[in-house]
Amino acid sequence: MNSDLSDYRKSYEKGELLLSNVPDNPMELFRNWFVEVDTHFNIEETNAMTVSTIGVDGYPRSRVVLLKKYTDEGFIFYTNYKSEKGRAIEANPNICLSFFWHSAERQIIIKGKAEKIAKNLSDGYFESRPRGSQLGAIVSNQSEVIKDREELEAKLKALETEFEGREIERPDYWGGYIVKPVEMEFWQGRPNRLHDRVRYQLQEDYNWRIERLAP
Repeated sequence: MNSDLSDYRKSYEKGELLLSNVPDNPMELFRNWFVEVDTHFNIEETNAMTVSTIGVDGYPRSRVVLLKKYTDEGFIFYTNYKSEKGRAIEANPNICLSFFWHSAERQIIIKGKAEKIAKNLSDGYFESRPRGSQLGAIVSNQSEVIKDREELEAKLKALETEFEGREIERPDYWGGYIVKPVEMEFWQGRPNRLHDRVRYQLQEDYNWRIERLAP
């Protein structure tokens, strides 16, 4: 099989990103971009992001998850702590997040350290989930090999019976991570592949160094 994609072309012309108009704190720029993209561009899940980890086998691995909250401190998502990504984070908390909003011709790459959030915060989010999603978190031994789809369906049906009329508590192996950024790069597509790239790097005094990078 040979598929030549070299003729795929697109001219990026929807915006600009200059050092003269960026804020001192990257979280402020992230918020501005997120709100603008979510409001004005036709993207179904603006909060979809790629989480990249270094696996216990030494290989990098990426997968798309949903950002559930961002604060001045960092970015929060939820998962099974015993999953492949959970085991990878336990071994090496240095991870990368990335957002690509094609309609806005924008990308954000975030390097940071992941740590578990407080149990009561995970409890609160778990309680807010639809009941089916709560049961799904218990049914799935995430990343483990299973025989077939029917195995999952059978476990779900059994749990629906077991928890009928009862509150479902969050299992201790499921919860949230917060990724605290140490570096954030903002990319805005520009014509002739001369894209705008602005990088923020956290310094020892907790201020951010801002630099423009070659495209």
